[in-house]
Amino acid sequence: MTAYLVLKDHPLKRGQDGPGIKVDAKAESDGQLFSEGESTLDTVKEGDVLTERDALAALMIPSANNIARLLARWDAGSEKAFVEKMNKTADELGMKNTHYTDPSGLTASTVSTAEDLVKLGEKLVEFPALMDITKLPEWKDPSGKKWRNYNTLVPFDGALGIKTGSTTKAGGNLLFAAHRMVDGTDQLIVGAVLGQHKNPIIDTVNAASKQVMTATLDLLEGAKIVKKGDVVGTVDNGMGGSSQVVATKDVKAVGWAGLTVKLELTDDGKTIPHGAVAGTHVGTLTVGEGASQVKVAVALKDDLPEPTTGDKLTRLG
Repeated sequence: MTAYLVLKDHPLKRGQDGPGIKVDAKAESDGQLFSEGESTLDTVKEGDVLTERDALAALMIPSANNIARLLARWDAGSEKAFVEKMNKTADELGMKNTHYTDPSGLTASTVSTAEDLVKLGEKLVEFPALMDITKLPEWKDPSGKKWRNYNTLVPFDGALGIKTGSTTKAGGNLLFAAHRMVDGTDQLIVGAVLGQHKNPIIDTVNAASKQVMTATLDLLEGAKIVKKGDVVGTVDNGMGGSSQVVATKDVKAVGWAGLTVKLELTDDGKTIPHGAVAGTHVGTLTVGEGASQVKVAVALKDDLPEPTTGDKLTRLG
């Protein structure tokens, strides 16, 4: 969530480093908490400047809690204000069983569920610059020190990350994403495995996640759910005239048996004309969600008649 909010407030394009973030005294002192079992970036000193990209890499790969707190202060002015933003955003994303009490997720009072984390993961995969970081097997910090990615799913099987997390109480946890080309479309899956307590817990959660990830990818297949010419809706001219709307191409959805596919019909933000001939493009049918969705134009099946004078008078009345 910390990465999500930072990227929403400070967008980062692929290949860019982003703005500089000055390391404060607290980030340096917090970096020494590795001696108490915290994951930190212990190579930073007060006055150093981290690029946004390096700060995100420190956050996502070595799980640097001191950098999470630094990013919170940089973004919102204080850790308290940032945590308020985290909880507000969780509500907006429908993460009903999630509550944040710190920017790093380390405190035991910060809680979530696998289902909620998948909702967040579906948003994170929409940041290519972040996925370029999380799919790295290792990262070299500005001092030259190398940090391994404890998500051992990357860079195999189309895995993109996203984030490990572990404590003795919480066990091993992994929010993961992967992609595969199916029927010419780049399909993304997001999953979460939590509470793996068999030692070593990181190895256990990686193994469980790999099993889920590869099995899901192997199940993906395309199926035609709408044929060219199928009626997918109706439009009216607001004055009594109407016409059915049809798909202009075959539409395939990718998924697995039993999956419910979301369909959405929109007018592309344009006003439907009062009159138009058959075949006029009047909107878009969207199949699926997120980065894997498929879009196809929809058009009038028959002519949409111009309103008569009587229709207009009735409308005015």
